Amino acid sequence: MNKKQISLLLLLTLVLSSFFLFDLGVFFNLSYFQQQREILLEYKNSHFLLSSAAYFCLYTLITAFSLPTAAIVTVIGGAIFGLWWGLLLVSFASSIGASAAFLMARTLLRDWVQDTYGQRLGTLNEGIEKDGIFYLFTLRLIPVFPFFLVNVLMALTPIRLRDFYWVSQLGMLFGTALYVEVGVQLGLAESLPAIFSVGMIRVLLLLAVFPWISRALLRLLRQQKLYREFSKPQSFDANLIIIGAGSAGLVSAYIAVLSKAKVILIEKDRMGGDCLNTGCVPSKALIRRAGVKNLIDRAEEFGIDSQPAKVDFPALMRGIKDSIEKIAPHDSVERYSKLGVECVQADAKILSPYRVQVGDQEITGRQIVIASGASPLIPDIPGLQEISYVTSDSIWNLNELPKRFLVLGAGPIGCELAQAFARLGSQVCIADKQALPLSKEDEDVSLAVLQCLEKDGICFLGQHELLRFKREAEVCRAIFRYEQQERLLDFDVVLIALGRKANTENLGLEVLGLEKNQNGTIKVNEYLQTSYPNIYACGDVAGPY
Repeated sequence: MNKKQISLLLLLTLVLSSFFLFDLGVFFNLSYFQQQREILLEYKNSHFLLSSAAYFCLYTLITAFSLPTAAIVTVIGGAIFGLWWGLLLVSFASSIGASAAFLMARTLLRDWVQDTYGQRLGTLNEGIEKDGIFYLFTLRLIPVFPFFLVNVLMALTPIRLRDFYWVSQLGMLFGTALYVEVGVQLGLAESLPAIFSVGMIRVLLLLAVFPWISRALLRLLRQQKLYREFSKPQSFDANLIIIGAGSAGLVSAYIAVLSKAKVILIEKDRMGGDCLNTGCVPSKALIRRAGVKNLIDRAEEFGIDSQPAKVDFPALMRGIKDSIEKIAPHDSVERYSKLGVECVQADAKILSPYRVQVGDQEITGRQIVIASGASPLIPDIPGLQEISYVTSDSIWNLNELPKRFLVLGAGPIGCELAQAFARLGSQVCIADKQALPLSKEDEDVSLAVLQCLEKDGICFLGQHELLRFKREAEVCRAIFRYEQQERLLDFDVVLIALGRKANTENLGLEVLGLEKNQNGTIKVNEYLQTSYPNIYACGDVAGPY
């Protein structure tokens, strides 16, 4: 520490220890003020400028050294000087005192904190340089942290002193006015019952609604900041633009068009999304067929003499496609067009909170719903391109039942498809990093599922870490690490079921800077609004899973 820091630290120690050691807080409470009230008012009336200067300096010192009396002294200022003069004194004194505390904390701590934790604070420093004024204004307007703590914490960041001062001055103004008005009403009261006057009740009500008023103001300021870079069209092509015609997008379009909204629905692939084409419908059709095969194989358990069932796999897959085709009209362009939805088949890219590029065309909408869904996660596994693999999207294109079927991932998708293919006759093996299948569930559930899988003849390899794939002649192999040793497993087809990722690429979200969760889904509030209030996200692209 240099001489300046040592001197400042000694001064802080002296002031704070004196305040608590000599119990100076007794002079800064309402009961003491009531006792000295007439004397203070008389002195103010006879020495107005001197008393104002003394109060101003005292308040500045209190806030500069973060003494726990600022709120009471604010009220006393209103009682002595009235609303407007008291507000003027307190507003400038508190901002100057806060700036002094800011400078002391910066002198004592900032260099040490930045030198010690500079790398960890890199993101925070960038955020403060970009939006520090807004963060500080938020803290001043809605005092989530104590007054003195805001001074200290902001001193450790790159925010400039002049910005700290004027934002503090502006942000604290309304709250300061309320506390000063409390003092005014207190000064007018001649007795305890008089405190509960209409004026005091009005002030208390304002104090109660102040947080809501502040939040509304901050919300308005945040929206203005978000939208200021984008021009709002004079007229709109649609009330609602929906990107993605899966379950979430179709329901959104259906409800909106029934509400007489003009809706444009954009889908680059097939109507119905995952649920109709690669998820719910085909997987349950497969499970149904596998279940029938399993019942026939277990006929003796029910006292029925039956011949072993033979699976015609191409016919089975055609039956699954027939199931999709039966349901497809409910999700079709024809049906939604008749409802009044304008259906567009093309890629969509968001240009602004109001504009979406569709092919070579640009359309505008008051609201936008992102319902682009999710897709299988394909990790960068060495040798993956050398072998035959499928995902939950592409498995429906198989024309031949795999003899040796390897499933990577023991989540819901991996387990249900593994069981279905095992019941149809494949030799199935599931491999997962976790010790049990469905590892996110309770252990007793995972154990029950494991028993069911083993009963169907499925080999479960827990705690197996996949290292790479390789092909030798016509043989596909997976190499795992298990108990510090390598383990080889041959297969014909492997299902990659290691999770799903939100479809957010090439949508233009980077232009808007939409916030995302750690798993890549778009961050939304309880109303499914993104950081832009007129842009919503729903379905798999919003998660939480």
